[in-house]
Amino acid sequence: MVEKTDSADVLLVGGGVASVRCARTLRREGFDGRIVLVGDESVPPYNRPPLSKELLRDDLPDELILAEPARWYERRRVELMTGRRVVELDPDDRFATLDDGTRIAFERCLLATGAAPRTLEVPGGDGALLLRTLADSRHLRAAALAAGVDAPVTVIGGGFIGVEVASALAALGLRPTILEMASALWGGQLGASLATWGAERLADAGVAVRAGSAVSRLEPDAAWIGEERLDHAFAVAGIGVRPLVELAARAGLAIDDGVLTDARHETSAPGTFAAGDVARVDGVRVEHWHAAREAGERAAFAMLGQPVTPQRAPWVFSEVAGVALDVFGLAREWDEERWVRPGSVLAYLSADRVVQLAVIGSALEPEVARRLVEAGAGIGGIEASLAAMG
Repeated sequence: MVEKTDSADVLLVGGGVASVRCARTLRREGFDGRIVLVGDESVPPYNRPPLSKELLRDDLPDELILAEPARWYERRRVELMTGRRVVELDPDDRFATLDDGTRIAFERCLLATGAAPRTLEVPGGDGALLLRTLADSRHLRAAALAAGVDAPVTVIGGGFIGVEVASALAALGLRPTILEMASALWGGQLGASLATWGAERLADAGVAVRAGSAVSRLEPDAAWIGEERLDHAFAVAGIGVRPLVELAARAGLAIDDGVLTDARHETSAPGTFAAGDVARVDGVRVEHWHAAREAGERAAFAMLGQPVTPQRAPWVFSEVAGVALDVFGLAREWDEERWVRPGSVLAYLSADRVVQLAVIGSALEPEVARRLVEAGAGIGGIEASLAAMG
């Protein structure tokens, strides 16, 4: 139990996978100092991807999604403080203040406060269910079961979360309609080819997709698109997240669409690092599980003064009506979209080199696909990798 005034060699702020991975890497590398992890949820750190997939679709026990088993923290001597929040941070004098007044001095600190879902800014928008936490997922599943089979549901937002939630609700027997403001799924950011495939896959599973549809107001039993009324049992919004930078801002750290860090995850204050959804590392912020895990590990190496490998190509894994979708790379633009294997592997090409790759149904091993993007392979390299898999 941490006393009212205490100290830690490493203080991890945030109860997500970035903090856990940092702790695990520190111990693996032989670090013997005191590690304290503070998380504001009442449960141990867990993996968030299942919240919109398996946990929503199936009645799984919470233990299956934990980042580490509960006993792991004791074995690795990581002091876990759940249901607690750091309210003030002084990176110069190196101490943090918790919501109960506890002050913890530290040598090194990791900020991994994550992100929060954006709320729907229309009349009645606060009535839409959101999905970010374990409690949110349990609440959404309960609402779906209470609504019953064939109940209409409005899913606002056709990004990764919206598509996953709609897929899970359809698997439970409901009739979801996705309302996406942009002209295509995923906000059009994954191109027309993948959006067309996704819409067709969803339609086959009983999910309607309405692109170019902006909700003008929301009621408990209906969503309005201009003057059109769309009845529903409930609505859920998945319209993106915002990085939780408030603590870092009060601490005087540099902020710009996240907490700014160098390539080693160190913030503008020496000894204070950032990782996960809240961090903008060397100019890039990625809001996905793999990035958070790898960032926690990289931050640990930086804390120990060890070499930090360059960031890998981003990897997002998702599901579309029960079919795995992996996207490698984070391209802002490309010259061409080309199906290397129709319905399985889509290459995004710039000057005949792949800058992003969408893999459906695990048609390529993730590490192979990631390396192809990092190497800027041509179509021939992708075809050879597919042939090698048989």
